[in-house]
Amino acid sequence: MSLRIAEAKGGVDMDTPLDGPLGKKAAEALATRLDLHTVGDLVRHYPRRYVDRGKLTDISGLEMGEHVTVVAKVEKATLREMRSRRGKLLNVVIRDDKGGRLSCTFFNGYKVSHVLTPGVRALFSGKVGVFQSQLQLTHPEFEPLEEGEDIRPFVSVYPAVDKLNSWDIARCVRQVLDLLDDPTDPLPEDIRKREKLPELGRALRRIHLPESEADHHAARARLVWDEALGVQLALAVRRVHATERPASASPPRSGGILDAFDANLPFELTDGQRAVGAEIAADLARETPMNRLVQGDVGAGKTIVALRAMLQVVDGGRQAALLAPTEVLAAQHARSLSSMLGPLGRAGELDGAEDATRVTLLTGSLGTAARRQAMLDVQSGAAGIVVGTHALIQDKVGFAELGLVVVDEQHRFGVEQRDALRGRGERTPHMLVMTATPIPRTVAMTVYGDLEVSALTELPRGRSPISTTVVPAGEKPAWLERAWERIREEVAGGHQCYIVCPRVGGETGKGSGLEDADLVDLEDPDIGADSDDGGRRPPLAVLEVAPQLADGPLAGLRLGILHGKLPADEKDATMRSFEAGEIDVLVATTVIEVGVDVPNSTGMIILDADRFGLSQLHQLRGRVGRGQAPGVCLLVTDMPAGTTARERLDAIASTTDGFELAKLDLELRREGDVLGSLQSGKRSTLKLLSLLRHETVIEKARVYATDIVAHDPELSEHPGLRTLARQVVGDDEQAEYLSKV
Repeated sequence: MSLRIAEAKGGVDMDTPLDGPLGKKAAEALATRLDLHTVGDLVRHYPRRYVDRGKLTDISGLEMGEHVTVVAKVEKATLREMRSRRGKLLNVVIRDDKGGRLSCTFFNGYKVSHVLTPGVRALFSGKVGVFQSQLQLTHPEFEPLEEGEDIRPFVSVYPAVDKLNSWDIARCVRQVLDLLDDPTDPLPEDIRKREKLPELGRALRRIHLPESEADHHAARARLVWDEALGVQLALAVRRVHATERPASASPPRSGGILDAFDANLPFELTDGQRAVGAEIAADLARETPMNRLVQGDVGAGKTIVALRAMLQVVDGGRQAALLAPTEVLAAQHARSLSSMLGPLGRAGELDGAEDATRVTLLTGSLGTAARRQAMLDVQSGAAGIVVGTHALIQDKVGFAELGLVVVDEQHRFGVEQRDALRGRGERTPHMLVMTATPIPRTVAMTVYGDLEVSALTELPRGRSPISTTVVPAGEKPAWLERAWERIREEVAGGHQCYIVCPRVGGETGKGSGLEDADLVDLEDPDIGADSDDGGRRPPLAVLEVAPQLADGPLAGLRLGILHGKLPADEKDATMRSFEAGEIDVLVATTVIEVGVDVPNSTGMIILDADRFGLSQLHQLRGRVGRGQAPGVCLLVTDMPAGTTARERLDAIASTTDGFELAKLDLELRREGDVLGSLQSGKRSTLKLLSLLRHETVIEKARVYATDIVAHDPELSEHPGLRTLARQVVGDDEQAEYLSKV
């Protein structure tokens, strides 16, 4: 598609609509196909790569297999029907200034035949191949050059879409840059000088029209800084906003329920649990609201750390709420906390301790009578510890005095969900966020930068080892048979096992029966069961696999089924039966991924393991080996060796170190998905910032942002930086904490 650009008079700024400088037709094309509406949108649509004029190749010097860029004129263009398949093939013969000729072939050539006509001079880029003993370029990238146009030292190649080519975008960019007044630079001059960064106007021009490699490297460095500082400013403002209202101080109370609990512990806390516990205790003793993230590998003992924090708050006469992502996990937590507390958690009962509190479960599926009683316990303060799901954040749930909110598996909740509880009452409850997904340092500084971070890096004593093996069922069917035998061996040894499937099943149509919480790693949406699998069979489903196992390789064993679509009472009954040892093998979706703790479980088979994210597989694996006996995890896949999917599985089989896997996971997957969780707006403003490559920049930006916001909490003295922060988080309700800025 060729865009005719309107003649424009006068200067424009970053907020100018594109129809002014470009004309209605070009502006509509950019808006419709690339969601670009203003001059600022367009100039921040950066090139994805550059063609170096100094590396242009003479046609006569081409060699097969090399990637080349040539400037040549179309000498002949022939469009014909393809013999072997439907469609038209365009064959173009090009000739450079030194007389060298080369053939270029374009499939579906009708799409470009109106552009590549005889006499057109263009830049062609592609890999040299051979056809019928002649060198050629197959479907090369190209950019037409205006007659007499000088070839710039670097030609910018843009992310393009159907019917909107790179050269159309480049022409539009050049047009607006010719008219654009240099924008006000939001970056303070002292930071620019200290970090040796060019001014914003120069950076925006040089990222599009560099004169040298140094030009575009300097421009990119400056624009990376803008993104990093924008992120950190938004998070710094959020940290300040979270502490505007005071919290209720709950210092440790001698002789209280926490002391009694510690005295009855049947095991010794790890050094890490003690250290993190001390940090949390100090936070709870202050009137400044705690906002702390505790990350720890699977089985690192986060629950005991959270319970001790909740008991400290209960000792202060206040309540603690534990927010879990699923009803299964909420019920599991309630049972686990009650079990750990024993008589200390049975206030009002005959065997309750004198200083006891009460653990109350509140979920959306409770019966009317049970829900009414739970609500009464919460509102009256009789329940010192309240465990629930999203039901806890409903407006009609009132607390007597909420002193602490514990959020389990932070990545399952949005910021606005955990803030709904934190915003209750005149005082802000302390906030403790837990995750069993180890987080690389740059992610912690960027995605969780509004929270102080503590890490549990050692496992409690007595945890059993877990062996993990990839089972390539497509290549070695006998291995799958052996996998079922291993499950029977574990059961024969008095243990229990899990079989995990990516889908629920029971409905018709591709991808049916999928559950939001059961399908994919929420940090890894491109590894999903309902993705475009290039014709692969549908993912295996619980409701289809379970009967096949019962009639086949696991016949005679007691099988149970668990998935997120079961009624809450059925899910609870199934988990209770499994915990009681009444079920040998639980066939489930990833509803068991976090928090499920059955020490007698030693074996797990994950079917279609390549359809899950790496960190999710690590979480699932953590459900076995939680007792005295070692665990075994078998990852079944049809994917062949050498694929990225197999690389993931081989990686998780090679180590049980979640922190090491987290780093590898970031390398293997799209980090943009991680950065995207910062933003609520429709279009991402983070285009250049890399969590892998820009750790130093992120660290420095965090220091600068913290200092700036400490002296100017509302960024009123830095309007440019205020705009930068808003661009990062978007303008909708999820950015409410910037409402005062």
